[in-house]
Amino acid sequence: MQEMILILDFGSQYTQLIARRVRELNVYCEIHPFNDFPSMNEHIKGVILSGSPFSVRQEDHPTPELSEIKGKLPLLGVCYGAQYLAHNYGGEVQASSKREYGRANLSFVDHSAPLMKGVAEDSQVWMSHADTIYSLPEGTSIMCSTSDVEVGGYRFNDEETYALQFHPEVYHSTDGLTVLRNFVVGVCGCDQSWTPESYVDTNVAQLKEQLGDDRVVLGLSGGVDSSVAAMLLHRAIGKNLYCIFVDNGLLRKHEFESVLHQYEDLGLNVKGVDSADRFYKELAGISDPEGKRKAIGRVFIEVFDDEAHRITDVKWLGQGTIYPDIIESKSVKGPSATIKSHHNVGGLPDFMKLKVVEPLSSLFKDEVREVGATLGLPQSIISRHPFPGPGLGIRILGDVTPEKVRVLQEVDHIYVEGLKEHGLYEQIWQAGAILLPVQSVGVMGDERTYENAVALRAVTSTDGMTADWFHFPHEFLATISNKIINNVKGVNRVVYDISSKPPATIEWE
Repeated sequence: MQEMILILDFGSQYTQLIARRVRELNVYCEIHPFNDFPSMNEHIKGVILSGSPFSVRQEDHPTPELSEIKGKLPLLGVCYGAQYLAHNYGGEVQASSKREYGRANLSFVDHSAPLMKGVAEDSQVWMSHADTIYSLPEGTSIMCSTSDVEVGGYRFNDEETYALQFHPEVYHSTDGLTVLRNFVVGVCGCDQSWTPESYVDTNVAQLKEQLGDDRVVLGLSGGVDSSVAAMLLHRAIGKNLYCIFVDNGLLRKHEFESVLHQYEDLGLNVKGVDSADRFYKELAGISDPEGKRKAIGRVFIEVFDDEAHRITDVKWLGQGTIYPDIIESKSVKGPSATIKSHHNVGGLPDFMKLKVVEPLSSLFKDEVREVGATLGLPQSIISRHPFPGPGLGIRILGDVTPEKVRVLQEVDHIYVEGLKEHGLYEQIWQAGAILLPVQSVGVMGDERTYENAVALRAVTSTDGMTADWFHFPHEFLATISNKIINNVKGVNRVVYDISSKPPATIEWE
């Protein structure tokens, strides 16, 4: 079994980032709620306590059970974690007269402390706290300070327990990765053997044991998650994997044919199902975004179920669920309020009595891509931008018709191909075109027109949780706008969306 670092989550916005940074060090880690985590075993090499929106001064503050951890395993408290360790073991935490948010610089570093090796004396760190540790428990010593915060970090002298007031996981902490490496490698002794290659070998072996000679059915989307999941399952069970690729009529131009061809070249057992008319019929007259999502999801399940029943003795449903989805479902804060229905199939309908296998459920998106490369997937799939399950159905504002889909497919094709031609595609997390429910006056030749407006969207991100709009060269926007208007009948105006997430979402619906 893989050695790991256990991260206890107290609801911080940065908890996933701790995990991502630890994994950058080729060390496997898992996030669990502070009040629901596995019992300690020989594979857990250390524990990290995350930050939190709570204060230890609140009566109902999160209180983890650390009797099997503190003093027995290496332990690192970050922000709230540091304050909890001080508060709970004899120190004092008070509301600060001066809240410290954002960048700060260390003014003192004890380089004899294991966590501080290689950390610059004036290293920049990222603070985000309203409380301050005023006094420390007995038997502790300060590891680092800033000009405003004396206890920037401290340690328990007779055990491997450490605490940091700042966030080493945030990129603004310039020596943050050094600090985390000092903990997980230096203190915890992790061997940094968790690589994409080792993941493939371990995962395929586990899938073989789990599935045996059983048959698995999986819905392919053309995206990186379902593709990598399919390749892992294919490595494990070969032709016992049955893939179904449904054309809902809302894919990008030529996508159904080109992706189907790619899958066949990879040796996957794939059946393509053209169900565009069935989706269009169910979408007729529906303008509400949530209504469209539900209609598309319902029809997908019906089509998928029809096709799955044509395969005998299927016992498993394969899904490309990734780790952020798993974390969200067992979050400290509880499952998030529904902002919108899930991009893909939200779960199994009751009438499909299949067990679920999720080969990617421990991976972040960037790790999925790395595993895909190890498996030999083509770059066109690995680097493909995220694309919502409802596809162009939620990029057409208002009701969906075959003609609107045709127009948007043409616009989107020109846009995305332009990104690739100008070497911009792989700099962008996600890009797409949106057909707006407005028409505007234009002039083409000697005639006035009254036609559609489209919006272009392109964002940069690391995980889709937050995103910033991509700063295109003006020349590129001018070229693409001109090409769209000249080549797509029915469009006479192009705009570019410069909204960030938050407050805007990446998709418009």
